[in-house]
Amino acid sequence: MTIQYIEQVENISPKMLSGFFQGWPNPPSPAKHLLILQGSFKVWLAIDSGDCVGFINAISDGIFSAFIPLLEVLPEYQGQGIGTELVRLMQSSLAEQYSLDVVCDAEVVPFYEKLGYNRLHAMSKRNYQNCVRNVRKS
Repeated sequence: MTIQYIEQVENISPKMLSGFFQGWPNPPSPAKHLLILQGSFKVWLAIDSGDCVGFINAISDGIFSAFIPLLEVLPEYQGQGIGTELVRLMQSSLAEQYSLDVVCDAEVVPFYEKLGYNRLHAMSKRNYQNCVRNVRKS
């Protein structure tokens, strides 16, 4: 297994994005997933034999702050350092930003702490019923 890390989505197809968002109440389809990646400020993808096995994206004003809404690695590829490498690459890409924020579930807080993130107080409202409805159409 040789993982390639790329930061462009031009040659990515929905077919290459299958298997993500497991356990989500209303997951985006692979086609919507591709639209999410295309609309992001920065993206890093982990590719194995032509398939995307992990990804991270960031939304940013491009000057001061960035937010990482999604980091996922397919279950069969977890525990191999792919997520860590994706975060490292994104942090490097956004090194000029003052603020790099992540809102995550409690069980992955230790993962982010190992990568230099600090616990902060945050608020979040999730409209799960709208998870895929408000994504722009191409």
